[in-house]
Amino acid sequence: MATATGAAVTLVPPPADDADTYMVSRNGLRFAGTHLLMELWGVDGTDDPARVTRALDEAVAACGATLLERHVGRVPGGGITAIAVLSESHISLHTWPARGYVAVDVFLCGSLDPYAALPPLRRAFHATRVQMSEFRRGIVG
Repeated sequence: MATATGAAVTLVPPPADDADTYMVSRNGLRFAGTHLLMELWGVDGTDDPARVTRALDEAVAACGATLLERHVGRVPGGGITAIAVLSESHISLHTWPARGYVAVDVFLCGSLDPYAALPPLRRAFHATRVQMSEFRRGIVG
């Protein structure tokens, strides 16, 4: 398989006996992963594709996730939309420079910590305020 940039990506499924590695056990629940919706306010630099790309890459690295593919593009109105497709799910950013706002979506499966994405994002955009919601996806018991 190749990415949009032509880089080769090999997808290797986990061994059948290692399937539980991709589940989370917390507070008596078992689930597929944690999905965070973050809202960053009072931000700057969100109209710069290179800065958004660096912020996204730093968030992926901070979480210890495996990047499969990344896409960053401008949208009407001057904002930027970016997504990192991960072997463990995804991280996406959508910016509204005129509003000083970034919407962030972090969904990580297994034991990876999606909260680790926040410090590099907050630092990259100098966010003065953060709102967050957490959802547990794929609850099996």
